[in-house]
Amino acid sequence: MSTTLSPVPDASVQQEEATPRIELLDASLLVRDEFNAREHDTEPDDKLITSVKELGVEEPISVRPREDGTYGVFKGWRRAQAAQIANATAEQDGRPVRTVKAFVRADLAGKDGYTRFLSLVENDNRQEMSARDTLKAQELALVAMDDVDQARAARAMGLKREAVRYLRTAQKLDDATLRQATAGGMDLEQTAQLTEVEDIPRATQRLLKALAKDQEEGRGGRGHWDQEFALLTEEQASVKAREDAVAAIKESGVTLVSSLPYGQKQSVKPLADLTTGLGAPLSADKHHACPGHCATLDEDNQPVWHCADPSAHGHKVRKQPKPSLTADEAERAAQKSAERAQVVACNRAWKAAAGPRQQFVTRLVRGKSLPDEARLFAQQVLLDLPGFYGRWAEKGDTQTLAAFLGAKDDERTAPSELAATFPKARLANLVFAQVAAAVEADIRGPKVFDTFLWKKLHPRQAAYLLLLETLGQADNGSYALSEVEEQAVAAHRPKTPDAA
Repeated sequence: MSTTLSPVPDASVQQEEATPRIELLDASLLVRDEFNAREHDTEPDDKLITSVKELGVEEPISVRPREDGTYGVFKGWRRAQAAQIANATAEQDGRPVRTVKAFVRADLAGKDGYTRFLSLVENDNRQEMSARDTLKAQELALVAMDDVDQARAARAMGLKREAVRYLRTAQKLDDATLRQATAGGMDLEQTAQLTEVEDIPRATQRLLKALAKDQEEGRGGRGHWDQEFALLTEEQASVKAREDAVAAIKESGVTLVSSLPYGQKQSVKPLADLTTGLGAPLSADKHHACPGHCATLDEDNQPVWHCADPSAHGHKVRKQPKPSLTADEAERAAQKSAERAQVVACNRAWKAAAGPRQQFVTRLVRGKSLPDEARLFAQQVLLDLPGFYGRWAEKGDTQTLAAFLGAKDDERTAPSELAATFPKARLANLVFAQVAAAVEADIRGPKVFDTFLWKKLHPRQAAYLLLLETLGQADNGSYALSEVEEQAVAAHRPKTPDAA
């Protein structure tokens, strides 16, 4: 009877199959192994630190003992550092000081080359999940948890309470846009916001540019992002208003000039340039029954009535000789067109800027303590009683004030009634809210009488915007003026350091 012998494994196989023991190590005894293959990007990021603070180091690291009693980390050095950072503030944060699970490889003592090889394999084989898989996994994980575990997991991942909603929304982006957003540093909330405006041309690039400005300032705020997102939202509303106006025209049975065949467009004339066969003006009511009745939309989405074929329908063209333009006249016409385009763009931007500005005022008003600069501004207005404040008080429009205070605003609720539920100890906050509401009413529209505010601001209006800019910078860059607001206050900025 013959016996088959199994081959004896060589030393290298025994080394690979050996099961290292797992020990719980004091994080302060961990140092980077000199033969750790990863020499760049070795610092833990905020996301990893946040996770380790909440959960500890879940996956064991790999170390080998050193002669001085410490342990050299050749796999998981970023996790080890995150544990050290977490333990440094654990006591003051009310968290436990945690040990670190580690595979202790005493068999690697003196085997520097093999240690570097194992470290290289660890880092070379690691491949991050796609952005979409990460979002989906996070969403499914959180949905399956109870409230306590969900809150803890969200904190560990650095997510907010609205995380599940943000996660679900962010997945609506296509893969290319999602990768671009992640690579550009958008957080989960910002990625979800991108889905709301991605149909606007270059929305992703514009938001990434704003995010880069916030990152360059290094305060951790998102003032520039908020302004760009508000402007995109306003542009989106403008597009929607245009689409609704077009739909209304079509529903009424009127043909739009843009939908006419190309050849027929050559004969279209506005009714303002036409008369009846007897020379009487043509109004929309009189022309409505004409087979050639059609329309365009002006910049305010109002219909401009036309006739598709005046000669075929018995209309006459008014005699309006148009002399050929000189070079100067052509230049002035082009300049006028450019100015009109600027007016439209600046008016839209001015309206959009009100959203982030009022959100910031709301945070100031509802904060525990009002910055002294805000208190002094409100105090000056109340003592000087400028005209805009009186007009606001007389009008009795308290909707913005109610929004600042977080109060329910019924029709024409008196300010004293709105303030009834506000904390008594925050009188300064309350006064600033009222003054801010009055200023907001004063600058609500981009044009007052014949003056565009973005061209010429009153000094007190500029002082209000500059105050908010200063407070936003002091609050880690949480608020920044929009481009159109910066343009408006430029003439009111202090010219010298002494003046400032």
